[in-house]
Amino acid sequence: MNRPNLFQIATSELSQDAFFTWLMQWADPSNIQEDPTLCAIGQDFVRLLLGKSRDCDDIMEIDKVVVRRQVATMQDGPRKRKGFMDIWVEVNDRFLLVIEDKTGTAEHSGQLDFYKETAEKHCTGKNMLPSLIYIKTQDETKSKINAVEDKGFRFVGRKDLLLFFKEHPVDNDIYRDFVSNLERIEASSESFLTLPIGEWSWGSWCGFLSHLDEVRNEDDWGEWKYVANPSGGFLGACWHFLKWRDYMVYLQIEQNVHENKFGSCRLCFKIQHVKENKLKIRNEWAKIILAHAVECGYTEIRPAKCRKGENMTVAAIDRTDWLGPDGGIVDLEQVVARLHRYEKFLDECAEAI
Repeated sequence: MNRPNLFQIATSELSQDAFFTWLMQWADPSNIQEDPTLCAIGQDFVRLLLGKSRDCDDIMEIDKVVVRRQVATMQDGPRKRKGFMDIWVEVNDRFLLVIEDKTGTAEHSGQLDFYKETAEKHCTGKNMLPSLIYIKTQDETKSKINAVEDKGFRFVGRKDLLLFFKEHPVDNDIYRDFVSNLERIEASSESFLTLPIGEWSWGSWCGFLSHLDEVRNEDDWGEWKYVANPSGGFLGACWHFLKWRDYMVYLQIEQNVHENKFGSCRLCFKIQHVKENKLKIRNEWAKIILAHAVECGYTEIRPAKCRKGENMTVAAIDRTDWLGPDGGIVDLEQVVARLHRYEKFLDECAEAI
């Protein structure tokens, strides 16, 4: 029987906030008599986050740490709105750490700009320096990381945390449960490297798409994410956008997230922003794709079901043809080579009038 794990039960971002808050509360020197090891680790964790955001070589001694969670703030202006900063940490009355903490969701509604403005206002006149941190424990795309850092936040990912925890072991059940759960998420994400493709889980697919995100050209690769729709949604990655007539055409990986359908992933040939004569335009683009597939001998490119919308799939390749058979281990070099081949194929199709 597996040992019960608190953080596999309490899976929300609030639970993760609570752990980081708990760990940094131990950093205050008043706790050293209670547990000197946790106090030292808490201080090193604070130093890690400060070091991510600024040059803090002079923060060798930590004299005071005040940590608060879910701090309410109000944005000024004609459209006032209330927000809640995940974690607010004041260190030595000199540094203000503002931490936005995420598990599987992403930044939204301009919250980072709002939190940065609030932190800077708080520090003005108090001789304090703001330090902005964005923690994400599940997989994140390069484009989102870049967007976060463009807003002045420094990104701390799962691998950063795991390295820290590996270097700071402690015999404490709460600490051990959090680290164990983080290791479980990492193992799930890396499982695409060793599991047969037909046995991939949600975590495997996220890890695979993250790998593509790492190895692909940033200017050409879009991003991968969960896409909600009435049929249950899918994990999708879209890229290689080209102009054809007055429309954009592109490639998209669609991984169905329905239970027991993880093997249904398709590589799709798409067209978007079709507002008028949808079926006519769709059929014209499909005719070009399928005719050129015959010329190239690409028998794996087949017509897709005819569905009318602004964004439409005109042809698709089954997972076993572009990724590999159910019982096989993925060959990443071959997969990337195939994707390049279909990009070139799309280039040639887009040249048709």
